[in-house]
Amino acid sequence: MKKEYDFSQGERGKFYHPDMELKLPVYLEKDIAEFLQELSERKGTDIEKIVNDWLRKDIHLVQSTK
Repeated sequence: MKKEYDFSQGERGKFYHPDMELKLPVYLEKDIAEFLQELSERKGTDIEKIVNDWLRKDIHLVQSTK
């Protein structure tokens, strides 16, 4: 690394987009990932859809027990 950097020609906010949606990666343990992969292949759908549906059901379950 340099001791100093010249930012005099820099442009503030060049890559800022207020409407941008950040998608965080989710890392699954091997057995869970394998289960979801097999299930998605059997159902002929994406893993993303299976996980989202699964989480929605759990969210409703948790909310109903409050």
